[in-house]
Amino acid sequence: MAYTKNELTQLKDFYRDQLLTDTVPFWFPRSYDSVHGGFLLMRDADGTLLDDDKAVWVQGRATWMLATLYNTVEKKKEWLDGARLGYEFLNTHCFDTDGQMFFHVQRDGRPIRKRRYFFSETFYVIAAASYAQATGNAAAATRARQVFGECLAYATGEKKRAAKYTNTRPGKGIGVPMIMINTAQQLRSTIGDPRCEEWITCWIAEIENDFVKDDIQCVMEQVSPDGKIIDHIDGRTLNPGHAIEGAWFILHEAKHRGNDPHLIELGCKMLDYMWVRGWDKEFGGLLYFADVYHKPVQEYWQDMKMWWPHNEAIIATLLAYLMTGNEKYAQWHKQVHEYAYRHFHDKKNGEWFGYLHRDGTLAQPAKGNLFKGPFHLPRQEWYCWQLLEEYLK
Repeated sequence: MAYTKNELTQLKDFYRDQLLTDTVPFWFPRSYDSVHGGFLLMRDADGTLLDDDKAVWVQGRATWMLATLYNTVEKKKEWLDGARLGYEFLNTHCFDTDGQMFFHVQRDGRPIRKRRYFFSETFYVIAAASYAQATGNAAAATRARQVFGECLAYATGEKKRAAKYTNTRPGKGIGVPMIMINTAQQLRSTIGDPRCEEWITCWIAEIENDFVKDDIQCVMEQVSPDGKIIDHIDGRTLNPGHAIEGAWFILHEAKHRGNDPHLIELGCKMLDYMWVRGWDKEFGGLLYFADVYHKPVQEYWQDMKMWWPHNEAIIATLLAYLMTGNEKYAQWHKQVHEYAYRHFHDKKNGEWFGYLHRDGTLAQPAKGNLFKGPFHLPRQEWYCWQLLEEYLK
């Protein structure tokens, strides 16, 4: 079930057209906040504004997306203007007096809450770096590298963020090495930083050594500090879509390093393990959570189908197929692509719904909230388009 060259060309055109005529126009320019800066992204199915609060993660992600489109697709003033709105809002309103970033602010930037983790900072880094590439703004480049240094300090434990409780069962999550790999990859590809290569290698090694369990064919979401499985509900809980996202970050790195065979093997192995554990054989689509030992999962949304794991699986399966030629990945890509665009895509208003029940029926129609915005879907369509464009040359 391999793809023909003609089918890959059609796929390339599909992702390009979806991105530029369906996904991006749903969000921009109507989400630009010309009064306070940044973006108004909490939107209903038809684009109606549901809430004017701003999630700092999503402000950074939207800024990155707009600057990336400007850098790689077209020097479109509307996109650069939007990226500037986001970059300036992040700098003016989203850093606390202690240098840490907020997670959630009001429309005018007044803070609502922070969180213990530093993911707002990672999205700031990629936003500032992409904006610096778009504008040549030296201050933005300096700031991106500076905040990347702060992220390194948090990731290595050199600096601690305030915790609201004492954890008597220490562990670590795959999210930190994963997000730092992608942050470093984006920084490297836009303005460069000499620290990126070495740290990417370290984080990939951590994932391989501590989170990938070949004996049970699994990628853990959380492990003990020495990489062992924590046999409690939280420690056993898997997130297949998240691990598959990590798989394509590693495959992307393999591609960057001249199709490094070890990294290709590692990325494909992660994809293989978590596709088997995550794909719903009854209804199709990826389950949100699973238990490593097939026990009951605590979270009530464990069998829902959410938008972003499908975006990550579309990228991972296409990348795996183009890098290996293995027809299995073409088959998986067709499965997840067809499922996702049939069930999540809103053909009337554009963009994707975010939340489905297990059987694929709509759970609720919102397109934007504190976690969903113009990132996973447009990144998927942009990445797959660019990947196929390069492959077909």
